Amino acid sequence: MKARDARAEIMPYRDGPLVVRGSFVLLDEDGREIDPGRRTVALCRCGRSRLRPFCDGSHRRARYRAEGGVSPDAERRHPRLDGDG
Repeated sequence: MKARDARAEIMPYRDGPLVVRGSFVLLDEDGREIDPGRRTVALCRCGRSRLRPFCDGSHRRARYRAEGGVSPDAERRHPRLDGDG
């Protein structure tokens, strides 16, 4: 297993959830571990999911809008890493 394979990847989807892939630990606000049930999960960004912290697709009904990827302001503060980072 490569070092890159050992870390989680988090991708914000346009108008949708944060998709988390790889090895990660999900905690509630009290620090208790939540079993995600799989290695890839979608986490709610719109706040309307009945399965929070997981996405249930409510963002579509709510017409939630958010950029995907990195906003220009965030990219100025947190530049993208080239290669394996």
